[in-house]
Parts: sequence; C-alpha cells; structure tokens
Amino acid sequence: MIAVEEARRRILEALRPTPAETLPLPAAWGRVLARPVLSRVTQPPADVSAMDGYAVRAADAVQGARLRVIGAAPAGHPFAGGVGPGEAVRILTGGFVPAGADAILLQEDAEAEGGTVTVRETVREGRWIRRRGLDFAAGEEVLPAGRRLTARDIGLAAAANHPWLAVHRAPRIGILATGDEIALPGEPIPPGGIVSSNAHALAALVRAGGGEPLVLPIVPDDSRAIAEAAAAARACDLLVTTGGASVGDTDLVQSALGPQGFALDFWKIAMRPGKPLIWGRLGQTPVLGLPGNPVSALVCGVVFLLPALERLSGLPGAAPRTLAARAGAPLPENDRRFDHLRARLEAAPDGAPVATPFPVQDSSMLKTMARAEALILRPPHAPALPEGAAVEVIPLGDLGI
Repeated sequence: MIAVEEARRRILEALRPTPAETLPLPAAWGRVLARPVLSRVTQPPADVSAMDGYAVRAADAVQGARLRVIGAAPAGHPFAGGVGPGEAVRILTGGFVPAGADAILLQEDAEAEGGTVTVRETVREGRWIRRRGLDFAAGEEVLPAGRRLTARDIGLAAAANHPWLAVHRAPRIGILATGDEIALPGEPIPPGGIVSSNAHALAALVRAGGGEPLVLPIVPDDSRAIAEAAAAARACDLLVTTGGASVGDTDLVQSALGPQGFALDFWKIAMRPGKPLIWGRLGQTPVLGLPGNPVSALVCGVVFLLPALERLSGLPGAAPRTLAARAGAPLPENDRRFDHLRARLEAAPDGAPVATPFPVQDSSMLKTMARAEALILRPPHAPALPEGAAVEVIPLGDLGI
C-alpha cells in the first residue's frame, strides 16, 4: 500500500491540461484560462465624474460663489466645450469631465436657480473625479492564465473588451460501473442485486469539478465486456471505473484491461475508506479504478478525482482545502491507514467549527455520507484524542458536492 499523498502526487504528475478552445464570455464561466487576458481598452477611458453634480474649477467653487451653468455632460454625451472661470457644467455619474474642470460639486452641495448654481460647500481639487485608467490601462494583464473564471472575472473580461476567451476544454470523464449485482435506478433489480448509485454520484462530482461526465452502460463481471466498454472510452481524458478493483474472483478490472495494454502504476492505498484503488494507463487514456462501495468511491473521488479534474482543467491540482476544527466527540487511536471520518460540522458558541463523527462509519452507508458536512482527517497512527481536541477536516460544502 502507498500513502495518500504519494498516490495523489503520482496521479497529478501523470496528467496534462486539456487543449485550449475559444468560447464566448457566457460559456467561459467556470473554465480555466489558457492564455492571459490583456485589456484592449483603458478604463475609464477619460476622467469621469463619480457622482451627480457640476463640473467646476476648484479655485472658483468656494462657499457662497455663484457659477454660470454653460451646458451638460451626462454619461455617453460629453460636453464639447471647456469650463472657464466662473463657469460650471451639469454632469452625471460616468460623464466625461470637461476640459478646464478639476473637481465635481455635488448636487446636494449646490443650489441651482435658472442658469446659475450657488456653491453651498467649498470643493477641493480632484474631488469626486475618477481619473483615466483608474481601473486598468490598455495592454495591462487583467486576468492571468491558469485562473478558473468567476462571474467577477467574466465581468472584468467584458469591460476589457473581450467577447471571447481562450480556455481549457472541459475534461471528458468516462464513468464505468461494473458488477453482476447492480442495476440502474428504475430498472429491474436482479436477484440478490442492488441499485447502482456510484455512476450517478461520480457524474455529479465530475460536474461539480468542472468536467463533462460520460456515463457508460453498466457492464457485468465479464472480462470481455469490461474491455469492450473501456475501449469505447479511449477518447475520454480520464476513464473512471467503479467496482472490480479489489481481489475477489469477480474483481476483474485489472485482468480485463491487461490484454488491452493497460499499464498499472499502483494499486492499494493506505486509506479508509478506499483501500482498493487502481491507477494506470490504457494506451493514452489514464484510468482511475475506484472501489465499489459507494462511500469509498465518493471519498476517493474527493481525495483523488477532484484534484485530477483540476489538473486536467488547467490548474496545478491540489489536495482538497482543509479547515481547523474541534472534535465533537472522543476519537480512538488510528491504525496504519489514513482515515476519513464522515462528520457533522457545527459552530460552537464561540463560533469555532466543531466536527462530530457519525457513530457508524461503514463504507456502504450513503445516508450518512449524504448527511456529512465534513471529513475528519486521521493520519496513520494518530493518537486517541479527547472531545474538544484540534482536528483537521475537509469541509464538503466547499466542494459543491
């Protein structure tokens, strides 16, 4: 068995980002930039007013002064002339500041009457003016390559005058569930069988990680059927199998793919749940073989598949973010396997997060997994801990799964 960190490192080192494609702005959300975004414009393009009021010369706009209003400069309609001594131009937020003006007199600090305005509060030079290029300048890098685009980033790219962006293609992930005993939800359940949940759960996890899942038909415990299904997924960026990764007579993934050129990197992880995990390559297609137990498959998805999706999407790929918390119950001494305890996550009266493990941690219990808000991380040979002790957790809500 190899350690969790070593397994994740070897998986990430074997993967490369998907090629770039060009998408319109609305479709680029959630993708990772393949090239930096350089602004095509300067923003703002000129000195503009930050408020509604009057463009004035600060030297003239002293309390009690009366200025002659010579025109208006609403946003999108610049005033053609300039502001001279004793003059003012009515201006609205976003309007270009006319030549000669060096400050904005707020409309609430002014009293308009006919064609004049009286200053009720003295104005400082530069007040309420947004200078040209305050936000960014033409040619400036506003978004770096390797950034997963948020709604804020999309807005910035639009402001920088980019209708299209070069982003990494969403990774295509084949998902292959194996086993004589499983049936899809809604289909007849075979004698002694169960309803398959892994393919659907993993497909949702792939979507949460920014990938495009391709759920293949369930295949029985038959080497030829497994090999044929895997061959159909060779165009995917990653093939994920579930079930058939252990050492039983019907655990056939390795033996089925071996004659097809499957090269095994490692098998078995020193972790709980999820010990029987396979990593290798079928031709050019990386293969991640997950356990068949539903909780094991999902925990391995969090620990290994989500970082792999990040790497394929154009990010470096990293272990899931962790959070410092307090144990909500005593924790026993751990053995040689890295444990991931499903837990509730609540706030103590002082606001500190408290992670309380469920009393039963069986790897078949999906209801417990669905209700878990965190995974308590217990390194190999971790000592017993009392309630209230410091622990490290993976907050599941942050992962969107």
